[in-house]
Amino acid sequence: MKSTSPIPQETLSLLSEKSRCCIENLLANIAALDHADLSHFRHLQSRLAAVLVLLYEENGELRVLLTTRSKDLRTHAGQTALPGGKKDASDANLTFTAYREAHEEVALPLDCPSIYTLGPLDPFISLHKLLVTPIIAFLSNPEIISSLRASQGEVSHIFSHPLEAILDPSIAKHEPLVEIGSEDWPYESEVYNTSDSVVQMLGNTSYRMHRFRTSASPVKGLTADILIKVAEIAYAKPTIYERYAPNQLQGIVDVVKAIQDHEETLATA
Repeated sequence: MKSTSPIPQETLSLLSEKSRCCIENLLANIAALDHADLSHFRHLQSRLAAVLVLLYEENGELRVLLTTRSKDLRTHAGQTALPGGKKDASDANLTFTAYREAHEEVALPLDCPSIYTLGPLDPFISLHKLLVTPIIAFLSNPEIISSLRASQGEVSHIFSHPLEAILDPSIAKHEPLVEIGSEDWPYESEVYNTSDSVVQMLGNTSYRMHRFRTSASPVKGLTADILIKVAEIAYAKPTIYERYAPNQLQGIVDVVKAIQDHEETLATA
């Protein structure tokens, strides 16, 4: 599995101007990214995971592939996720992990000539203290989406969402959204909901939970955080809502250090 895959100019030329600019912004950002040094947090090396942020264009807008996790799973049951999972010892790298998991979960073809790997972003930390690296990719043939199949017992639903709607949730109003007040959107707000909470393992700092109404299960938590970052880079603009809670830790190094300090405090208590 290639770590990056150059996109032919003729492929980019078939995109809308906005989508083409987004892909070019992502490529430029990834190429220039000075990845955070987490090598001194040795305990994390056994907690590596990756997710695939697969983008494709439909009707002139970029969409992102999403899944609803099976309600039979032990963790995050029934929640929205990007295809992905923990790195196996046999995985060559995290890019391979992301594609392997996507193949297992939704039957995304491996080594597909229509999929171009743009590269990785800095990792995020999950609720279960996994270091999750987003692998960004672009699918030039959206017909492949209709051929995907959910893995029984792992995935209950495959769907997509406009990437720009993560920055401005009102953009999703034209989508066939789930009913307000339903199990998948038990909130009164039309397309976006948020709340802040104090997180003990992050040094009692605050964390802002973002929730986005979709055509299936809501985008929230880690998946929302990853897509916010991807969308901000792609569209070169901020969210229309306040991204962070007051005193929220923002950099991955600060977040990991806070978790490590918390674990050390518990160990000596």
